[in-house]
Amino acid sequence: MDYNRITNIEDPLFKKMHNLMQEVFPPEEVLEFELWAEPLEDPDIRVFVAVNEGEVVGATEYRYYVDWNIAMTDFTIIGRDGQGIGPFLAKNRLKDLTQLANENGKELFGMFAEIYNPNLVDHSESLKIKSMNPLVRREVLSHLGYKRLDISYVHPSWKNDGEAVSGLDLGFMPFNESTTEIEADLVVNFLTTYYSVLTNKPSLWVDMVEELKNKEKISLLPL
Repeated sequence: MDYNRITNIEDPLFKKMHNLMQEVFPPEEVLEFELWAEPLEDPDIRVFVAVNEGEVVGATEYRYYVDWNIAMTDFTIIGRDGQGIGPFLAKNRLKDLTQLANENGKELFGMFAEIYNPNLVDHSESLKIKSMNPLVRREVLSHLGYKRLDISYVHPSWKNDGEAVSGLDLGFMPFNESTTEIEADLVVNFLTTYYSVLTNKPSLWVDMVEELKNKEKISLLPL
């Protein structure tokens, strides 16, 4: 497999990636083709696809925040079961992020990810790929080293309609295994920056962030 970056919607691989997203995710979770143009051209947003014999069989989107020396995984797509696509994406993503951190004279501190809680949300009926089942994905992320932040988590809807989206946990994978808590300021700064593009924040999210501002540390719990 090859690990190829996509930077514009004219790339033939992007069309294949978008088709894969429509196969894997429910229609309401797939951003329209044309709306990808700006994100793909953003140098801070890194979209890579796993290509096998000319076909896109997986994809991942993530970003690195040099000021805080952390990363965020936006999504990971596995398009075929039993082909080692998940480990391939995770290995190459980590290699890329490690290089980015090293170029800034640092060792990556950790990586955030929003992780579905299967006890709160069941997407299994709408997912065609078993590897994308929320329960399976959560177990895989746990094995990778992700922990759950000890907070009640919601995020603003990407439709920018002011709705709060629940059913997820905010996860963090520290690269130092002895890390059992992180600074609350880091979480606040990350969340406010990550969702700065959305102008219509739900009150539940605002209240959550304000509550985090009153904390010093946030514990990392098992997924």
